[in-house]
Amino acid sequence: MIRTPLRPLARILDARRRGENPDAIERENLRLRNEQRRDRARARAEGRLLVLALVFFGAFALVGARMGIEAASEPREPRVAASAGAAISAGRADIVDRRGRVLATNLVTHSLYAQPPLMIDPPRAARELAAIFPDLSEETLLRQFTTPGRKFMWLKRRMSPEQIQQVHEIGDPGLLFGPREMRLYPNGRLAAHVLGGASFGREDVRAAEVIGVAGVERAFDAELRDPAAAATPLRLSLDLTVQSAAREVLEGGVRMLNAKGGTAIIMDARTGEIVTLVSLPDFDPNARPLPLAEGDAADSPLFNRAVQGVYELGSVFKAFAVAQALDEGLIDLETPIDTRQPLTWGRFRITDYRHRGNSQPLWEVFVHSSNVGTARIAQQIGAERQREFLEKLGLLAPVPVELSEAPSGRPLVPPNWSELSTMTISYGHGLSSSPLHLAAAYAPLVNGGTRVTPTLVHRPRAEPGPRVISPETSAAMRKLMRGVVTEGTASFAEVAGYAVGGKTGTADKPRAQGRGYEEGKVIATFAGAFPMDDPKYVVVVTLDEPVETSGAEPRRTAGWTAVPVAAEIIRRTAPLLGLRPQIARPAPDAITPVRSSARN
Repeated sequence: MIRTPLRPLARILDARRRGENPDAIERENLRLRNEQRRDRARARAEGRLLVLALVFFGAFALVGARMGIEAASEPREPRVAASAGAAISAGRADIVDRRGRVLATNLVTHSLYAQPPLMIDPPRAARELAAIFPDLSEETLLRQFTTPGRKFMWLKRRMSPEQIQQVHEIGDPGLLFGPREMRLYPNGRLAAHVLGGASFGREDVRAAEVIGVAGVERAFDAELRDPAAAATPLRLSLDLTVQSAAREVLEGGVRMLNAKGGTAIIMDARTGEIVTLVSLPDFDPNARPLPLAEGDAADSPLFNRAVQGVYELGSVFKAFAVAQALDEGLIDLETPIDTRQPLTWGRFRITDYRHRGNSQPLWEVFVHSSNVGTARIAQQIGAERQREFLEKLGLLAPVPVELSEAPSGRPLVPPNWSELSTMTISYGHGLSSSPLHLAAAYAPLVNGGTRVTPTLVHRPRAEPGPRVISPETSAAMRKLMRGVVTEGTASFAEVAGYAVGGKTGTADKPRAQGRGYEEGKVIATFAGAFPMDDPKYVVVVTLDEPVETSGAEPRRTAGWTAVPVAAEIIRRTAPLLGLRPQIARPAPDAITPVRSSARN
């Protein structure tokens, strides 16, 4: 910068020539220089103030805009940073019954987790959480909250709205929420063994996948989790109303007869659709219990007796021996069968519950449930042909039903299918199968002779299966099964308006630990169909260790235990299934005309 001298020589000389004071020139220049310096300083200060004002204005404008955005947005909890990876899909399709009523759906809830470094008062948080969630320990929580280096921990996978509000009121910034979709079963225990249950799979603080752990939830897990099918519910063959009625009756029967458990199945005789499947004891899939760590798995409420329970089912198997013999032309309904007692094979003796003479026609052998007569029929059939026939009925392989537990219900067959095995299997001993096996095998006996595949998926139309017996044999079996109810061991199965037919079975219960049978413990079964003039449904009821105690002596046979329960199930469910009762018309001579005496 060029500065002007305070005493310019030219102006000094000029001032002296004119007689002026040269010092005035210096003072004037000094004044002007000071004024310029002040102007420059003022301009610099004003510029700085302007810049500072602009900075403050921008900052306040940014803060105000951010506050406006936060005020207008939905409230949300802070989230921890998620690790990179595949996105978690939390969607899962609903499950409905055959009429579209919801059996399983999703409910939006929240999980609770903690970040101990952010917590203000860990002792108070532990105390308050233990009061809200009784299953959490205050001491354990406090120890976890105060563990050095711990940055994250799950507290609850799901909570109710009331619990969420109570945690909010604790007010600790280290307690955080994550959104969740949990599986909800609005009908509780109803159809528990069919639905199975669900749990959480992969999860983070933003989402958790819901995976099936049992039943149809697991069998159809991939389909239910498919995002493309999330809006399409899985429609089962169950009827919720019929299921409820059958469960109520079975539960009452189990309690009244002091049974350890029981199962009830109603299945469409032509399509194989399972309308009802109940296994007791059961559980609430909303709070699925843990499997038993020790002991007999059959004692767990998770055990599905209808599918996993393989039992010697007793005399209900006699229907298969009789049907095969009729179909192969070995006998007819009037063929006399030698029923002399005992039937001896080596050191083994086969006897009847009640001895009825030296010989009986086939229909009496079946109606009165003769072990000796059925064993003699099996001798005519032979081991190889018997095995082939039972295999065609599906009794030697797991039932191909849509339940994850079905493969574990593998029938127990004798390692050596001898002549003795052939005779004992004919009346239901020596071969163990499940109640669902029995229902599927009885369907061809009453539906005209075609095999069905049990299914839990609603299918209005089903292709007929392979033929197992002839229509004529099926008609004969319907007649015999009806006779068991009208004249034989299942007289308590008679339901007014519905022609019920079937067969009873009472089998000694094998010991769980080893060989032999339990003293005084049986598996009681009734297998049948209704209405027998045109069978629509197969019904199977099985009770584990029932005892009827209304008489002087305890009674355990199926006729006194399983049959009355099955009759009440039919009485309650047949109208719900759309079956109208058939009322017998009185004979014309039994009608007495009545003259009206009313006055007009």
